[in-house]
Amino acid sequence: MAGALVGGAFLSASLQVMFDRMASREFMDFIRGKKLEDGLLNKLKPTLMSVNVVLDDAESRQINDPVVRSWIDELKAAVYDAEDLLDEIATEAVRTRLESEDQTTSKMVSRFISSLNPFNKGMDSKLEEILGRLESLVNQKDILCLKECRRENPFQRSPTSSLLDESGVFGRDGDKEAIIMKYLYPETDQIDVIPIVGMAGVGKTTLAQLIFNDKRVKEWFDPIVWVCVSLEFDALKVTKDILQEMGFHCEKGGTLNHLQRKLKNELLRKRFLFILDDVWHKRYVDWEELKNPFTSGAKSSKIIVTTRDESVASIMKTVPPYHLRILPDEDSWELFAQHAFVNTSPSMHPHLKIIGEGIVKRCKGLPLAVKALAGLLRCKLDADEWNQILHSTLWDIAYDPALTLSYYYLPSHLKRCFVYCSIFPKDYKFKKEELIQLWVAEDLLAGSKENVNMEEEGNKCFNDLISRSFFQQSSQDKSCYVMHDLISDLAKSVAGEFFCRLEGGDRRSWKITKKIRHLSNVQEIYDVHEKFEGLSEASGLRTFLTIKSSSPWFSYVANMIMDDLVIKSRCLRVLSLSKYGNISVLPEKISNLKHLQYLDLSETSIKRLPNFLCAFIICKH
Repeated sequence: MAGALVGGAFLSASLQVMFDRMASREFMDFIRGKKLEDGLLNKLKPTLMSVNVVLDDAESRQINDPVVRSWIDELKAAVYDAEDLLDEIATEAVRTRLESEDQTTSKMVSRFISSLNPFNKGMDSKLEEILGRLESLVNQKDILCLKECRRENPFQRSPTSSLLDESGVFGRDGDKEAIIMKYLYPETDQIDVIPIVGMAGVGKTTLAQLIFNDKRVKEWFDPIVWVCVSLEFDALKVTKDILQEMGFHCEKGGTLNHLQRKLKNELLRKRFLFILDDVWHKRYVDWEELKNPFTSGAKSSKIIVTTRDESVASIMKTVPPYHLRILPDEDSWELFAQHAFVNTSPSMHPHLKIIGEGIVKRCKGLPLAVKALAGLLRCKLDADEWNQILHSTLWDIAYDPALTLSYYYLPSHLKRCFVYCSIFPKDYKFKKEELIQLWVAEDLLAGSKENVNMEEEGNKCFNDLISRSFFQQSSQDKSCYVMHDLISDLAKSVAGEFFCRLEGGDRRSWKITKKIRHLSNVQEIYDVHEKFEGLSEASGLRTFLTIKSSSPWFSYVANMIMDDLVIKSRCLRVLSLSKYGNISVLPEKISNLKHLQYLDLSETSIKRLPNFLCAFIICKH
């Protein structure tokens, strides 16, 4: 599964964040002088590094090797526990700092938090236990013959070309005409760069191919060149590819200077059209270097760029980007039917037509997904096989390297922020401020950065995920955002068994295991005890997020929830009990939740916060 590979990438990201945190000045200043300085704590980082170097090999092997997959799962669990340990040290660092600050403010807080001092409660034994597990995993890597290897891209896409069977394209004539008439035909006094922007699989390359092969375009522009740029943006290679597409031989070993001079001469006063497909690179200086020879062409020349990243578009564009939208259901069905029904027609199989229309709706307008799933069912007329695809709880996204590529090349902190969104149900509309607050509470943003405004950092991360098409503005509520179903599936696949969604009414999702770290609960009128069975075993739970019901009335939750959360889930960072009408008081033991950063009691029956909670909030913020 693609999820196995990108799940390993998520683990690499988590390790990198831990390395950054352990290297921070606040962390180092605090442990300096402690008895742990020359002992157990100093062994933690090299132990983690020794498994990090073999993760690339493990990521690729776990797809077909369940033993390696189990090894990675155990490593994830150990890393989560190590993160909890570092958070305990961070809490102690806060206590120490508060004691040295204004005594009037810190006296009450210091008395409160002194009981949380991990150094008084067996820090050595906790370190020994975690190090023991990690060292065991280090030994197992040798038994499993895991090797150090240079990180390579396991999702490399095949190069694209300008060739296209237009009979297999549906619903894009309007987009083609809009770009040709608005951007290509008008005479301008500059060489325009037109970005086509959209999420992975939406059909950017197909639209560019339609434009490239249009007879009017071929009559208006000469030369017309197609170059697949993809991940490695190299001015020398792209320049060479352009010249070769124009019919010129390029000798091996030619310099960039030589090739660009030749290209400049060949473009002199010519009205050209270049299509640069699948551009990822976003260094402005590299784009400036590539486009130097283009300026010799006629001013009405055009360059079309396809990309999924708004940042790339903003660097290269001279006109506003063309945002490619998803296909309507009718066009998606036409596309599906063409690929699924061979030597027959949907009208001859009405039972399959009904199932197929359901599959198409699940694709949510992504042509790449429609074609891939139609291909799986091609020439198959067995309704059971079609139903298996329709009712699958998690579609296998391995068919689409475009989606996994989008995740694989995210920076470490963005990987963690994105995967956290797997906690949201499909089609859930979330607000920007809400998600940023959750990221801050879970410490997913800053790593080792100091003196950073977390809200500003969260805003940058959110906008970055929008620009990469992971989030989309809701069409129903412009103040909210959503994830496409396949993007949601990708997040869930990466998250694995450490994230859990308790879907309202779906008892198949009511399975809480001891490995769960993040849990969301889709609220019902009555959230019964059975729904939360197993919660007491999830001692490492970090998130309990209530997804509020749309009902105007209060909901009610089983009384045991407070005991299981407050008494047994000591690692909670996020606790949301919103809209539960039967919650009227908080137990005093909530003060034991020393990691708690986010508490939502809105629309409950609680009228007043207890004093001990006020002290707790001062400590954490």
